Amino acid sequence: MRDAPVEVEALADGRLIVWSIDDSRHLFNTDFYGKPLGNPKPKEDFEEPLILDLVEGVYLLEKKLITVRSKGRKMAAPSLKKLARQRLDGFNAKYHVYRDLREKGFVVTPGIKYGCDFAVYEHGPGIDHAPYIIQVMSRDDPMSAAEIVKAGRLASTVRKTFIAALPDRKGVEYLEFKWWKA
Repeated sequence: MRDAPVEVEALADGRLIVWSIDDSRHLFNTDFYGKPLGNPKPKEDFEEPLILDLVEGVYLLEKKLITVRSKGRKMAAPSLKKLARQRLDGFNAKYHVYRDLREKGFVVTPGIKYGCDFAVYEHGPGIDHAPYIIQVMSRDDPMSAAEIVKAGRLASTVRKTFIAALPDRKGVEYLEFKWWKA
């Protein structure tokens, strides 16, 4: 257990970076936060700084596991959330889903390579494959039959279950889509 939060720098482009290699390893190896810069398949003893997604950065800051500095000044959680809202479409809904999944014990990573919001692991990258890909949606968002088929084809191609996450004030509902051959 660490006594002090990890120091993180907010870069001008909105990314968050952990310069300390020891702190980078701690965040990644403990609970799979972030991604070592330029290292697609990191081992425990990687030598690169860690890049944090804004969603996970807000989560870690609220949990008091990190402190964030921008231009030498300490950022509070409301300031980082404001930056995240400016940089990420639908940040509030995505953060709500991210936090819900993390609190339930899942490892959540950006799902950009799968064309969705999140990839979700039961144990973590390198330990198991992400069984789920998550798309955060609103109840007001229409989803056409073509979009459902497209999501299903993508999910089955990468051997994952497609889940639509619907956050609201009461929590998050998850709609799992299963595919079968007749």
